[in-house]
Amino acid sequence: MQDLFTIGYGGRSPDELVRLLRSHGVRTVLDVRLRPDRAGMGAFVKARTADKGIQTLLAAVDIQYRSLPELGNLFLDFDDWRDRYGELLMKAGDLLTVRLSDATPPVCLLCAEKRAADCHRRLIAEHVERTGGLRVIHIE
Repeated sequence: MQDLFTIGYGGRSPDELVRLLRSHGVRTVLDVRLRPDRAGMGAFVKARTADKGIQTLLAAVDIQYRSLPELGNLFLDFDDWRDRYGELLMKAGDLLTVRLSDATPPVCLLCAEKRAADCHRRLIAEHVERTGGLRVIHIE
């Protein structure tokens, strides 16, 4: 069984994030933020060119980076965002997660929230675990 990792960069230094990804053998980071171009720290922003921001940080340690804004949390401003996002995954999850399958494994979903319990990436991971037979490991 293949592993699917998830991680949040919130409260972490760039060095810590890279160390954790490397220690788990991650080869591809799939960014599931709706607006990766608006990260609070410049090291985690998706820059316009691949020679800056998170692309450079990960490329320096031979980890591929891909942005999947279609998996971003459209409902973050709602108190019931978990229910709304879960419903979206029930209705269109296979369509939204199709690009996960062509990424070089091991793959890690990336978002801002440090704890998976506070983040929509947990819902994505649970969907993929149910439908794709992957084992999910939240790097915390």
